Amino acid sequence: MGTLYIVSTPIGNLKDITLRAIEILGNVDIVACEDTRVTGRLLTHLNISKKMLAVSDFNEEKMVSEIITILNAGKDIALVCDAGTPLISDPGFKIVREAVSRNIRVESIPGASASIAALSISGLATDKFMFIGYLSKKDLKRESQIKDIKKIAETVKTTFILYESPYRVVKTLDSIKNVFGDINIVVCRELTKLHEEIYRGKISEFKMNLKGEFVILF
Repeated sequence: MGTLYIVSTPIGNLKDITLRAIEILGNVDIVACEDTRVTGRLLTHLNISKKMLAVSDFNEEKMVSEIITILNAGKDIALVCDAGTPLISDPGFKIVREAVSRNIRVESIPGASASIAALSISGLATDKFMFIGYLSKKDLKRESQIKDIKKIAETVKTTFILYESPYRVVKTLDSIKNVFGDINIVVCRELTKLHEEIYRGKISEFKMNLKGEFVILF
């Protein structure tokens, strides 16, 4: 059987890739990725040419059997996402679950993760943290989820980490303010990139360029 490698890639700065990740990407038979254009640019930067398979939230169910068949044929596959560590708010879980159930070797090639990078520079407590990922796009559902988070906060002192898109970051902060009050937050934008920006302060005073990807911590 082949091996399924879960390979972390840079979250912005292309220098943030490990030597081991480069070696694995160069040695595998196929790279499974979210967007072949995004991964193609990374592979070109690394002077690596590989066959790629697109695996997204929309076709992951369909791709599971194809990838398992390839692994059973003795070929190695690297699973990557557009940026950071695969499966963290990205597709891939169903593939890994199926590979594990069939005793196919799954190996982690660790590296960059936006949530951990943001936590490390936030100034918030790092001894306990809870990664929530993306909240619902629907206003009522999102506020209900934040109420559930508050229930956890009442019994466990922990730092919460959310991901958010530029289109909903203000709405999400408003929802947090409605439930928690005007608390202090940390918002990281475009981590490791040229226009990286960090906000630390009250929700009511939040002001930031609404472009790129966001990590919210509180």
